[in-house]
Amino acid sequence: EALMQAARAMAVEAGPRAGGDMDGFLVQPMVEGEREFVAGIFRDRIFGPVVLFGLGGVLTEALDTVVMRVAPLERSDAAEMLGEFAAPKLLGPFRGEAAVDREGLITILLGLSRLGVERPDISEVDLNPIKVTRDGSLLAVDALVVLDEPTGVEEKRGKVEPRELGNIFYPKAVAFVGASHTFGKWGNTLPSNLLAGGYKGAVYYVNPRGGELWGQPVYKSVGEIPGEVELAVVTVPASKVVELVDQCAAKGIRYMLVITSGFSEVGEVGAALERELVEKARRGGVLIFGPNTMGIQNPHANLYLTGVHVRPSPGSTTLVSQSGNMGVQLLTFAQRQGLGIRAFGGSGNEAMVSVEDFLDGFEVDELTRTVLIYLESVKDGRRFIDSARRVGKKKPVIILKGGRTEAGSRAAASHTGALASDSRVFNAACKQAGVVLVNQPVEMLDASAVFSSLPRAGGNRVAVMTFGGGWGVVTSDLCNECGLELPPLDPGVIEALDKQLPSYWSRSNPVDMVGDPTPELPFKVLEALASWEGCDAVIHLGILGFKQLVYSLSKSTKELDPDADVEFIDNMCGLAEEREKKFLEYSVALATRFKKPILGVGLIGGGGGSDERTLHEVEGYEHKGVIFPSPERAVRALAHMADYSKFVAS
Repeated sequence: EALMQAARAMAVEAGPRAGGDMDGFLVQPMVEGEREFVAGIFRDRIFGPVVLFGLGGVLTEALDTVVMRVAPLERSDAAEMLGEFAAPKLLGPFRGEAAVDREGLITILLGLSRLGVERPDISEVDLNPIKVTRDGSLLAVDALVVLDEPTGVEEKRGKVEPRELGNIFYPKAVAFVGASHTFGKWGNTLPSNLLAGGYKGAVYYVNPRGGELWGQPVYKSVGEIPGEVELAVVTVPASKVVELVDQCAAKGIRYMLVITSGFSEVGEVGAALERELVEKARRGGVLIFGPNTMGIQNPHANLYLTGVHVRPSPGSTTLVSQSGNMGVQLLTFAQRQGLGIRAFGGSGNEAMVSVEDFLDGFEVDELTRTVLIYLESVKDGRRFIDSARRVGKKKPVIILKGGRTEAGSRAAASHTGALASDSRVFNAACKQAGVVLVNQPVEMLDASAVFSSLPRAGGNRVAVMTFGGGWGVVTSDLCNECGLELPPLDPGVIEALDKQLPSYWSRSNPVDMVGDPTPELPFKVLEALASWEGCDAVIHLGILGFKQLVYSLSKSTKELDPDADVEFIDNMCGLAEEREKKFLEYSVALATRFKKPILGVGLIGGGGGSDERTLHEVEGYEHKGVIFPSPERAVRALAHMADYSKFVAS
């Protein structure tokens, strides 16, 4: 009866306006349910079709709970999207209604993924709301599809073969084009860094003025160089770089490291000059690295080609940065912390060699065990995801993304001359690719420290031992917030610790040693936890650093007590230092023996004292001692390792 009344009322009101064209009524069932979701696709200019899911109806824009993945999706991707949904309670039983049909939601997301891949003429799909009925079934009650001319993503670029990329880092002869006598100029700081770093290959200097530099001839042109050259390091003005390509090609120089700025990062005029540079280089068979780059390093070959004179030791961590200044700052941090570097590349504007090319090179480079990237933009989104995922299955890829905010995006565009994709899309792509995504430079170095120096965690279960209860509480909270689990101690572990600790210890994880000063106690507790099969990693707090307290006490005593036994005091200081050294060595031995990461937090500063290094080498072991200055840094680094291990196992 209500339906008929509504139809009659509509006919009376709308009939005259329809002019006799109204043929009938569209009748649909009333759908009832408390919950509404949205699902859809849109096209990102870098990554292509992106699938999204979130709260629907009027709450979509108000609460912004959207989860994204780049198409094509696998079933695991769709399931992860539901797992990351910001209001998980709405997916379960809710206010008397049944749980949501999760398989139905996964089917919707996979279907949208197919639609985005197979129909490039669809620029947007919006299913909003998807109503959840009382029995948990799904019904899309409104839909919008926007058609447009297929635009695709940014133009696909040519790939650089990993072998070619590797050759740049092992040149037998280097020519500096734009060499200078002036202290502080690029043409002076670059060759001086290379020579001071112990480079063994041939070095040539080029400047139209000729003359000599450090007792060696300066040639007026590239063509005058008498020997063969593999790499030209270019610091001449941007307007002269293009004409230099032909000279390098004629000389047989295969690679050009273009330090010079003034290309796409300065606007359209510079971008046009950069396109001309690339076209001429391709015709001449020359590979351009940069332009607008801070340079490259390969400590394994004493190749230090950066303007800043920082020379880290050889290692297994490779660093690439789209910002030269950020790159050398990270190199400086790495040198101070004892983090060995496999190679460094300031990728600059990436006119010919992009981050994606670096990723492909990392995959086959046997010396690279950990990959660090400071990134502001991606040239080829699909290739980036595929390469990062492929490399990530073999070695961790840790990325610090610049331009996460609107202000940062504007700065990145002006700095690199490249557009940055929406940060949420980028984050989703990294999630799919198994990338370890960090938010701060220190967080990047902390993650690289644990990956490069410790056995990989097999899971997220952590045992904590502490010399003070407060640190244990704080660390427990941090672990919970970062997705790490503190499992209860097994009866066997409790029994073993009962023999070592006072009767009033907590018998729980974290293990509080209640300030017991017995020298052997930390060694025995650490071994009990390291051998426990119920945990995947161990964090020790406040064990290292007491030597600083002893030093401070001894200093005060010597200053105030003229009758102090100086020999005894100095002996106590020596014993404290020796004890901490042995504990660090013991922790590395246990980590190696039980194949699980053991890391610590110093009582006073990094390294447990005045030594602020994070990494500490132990003779005879591949692994290192890892000591952080605060619990949050230790927990966060370990959480990254646990997440990565989960990705590798998936």
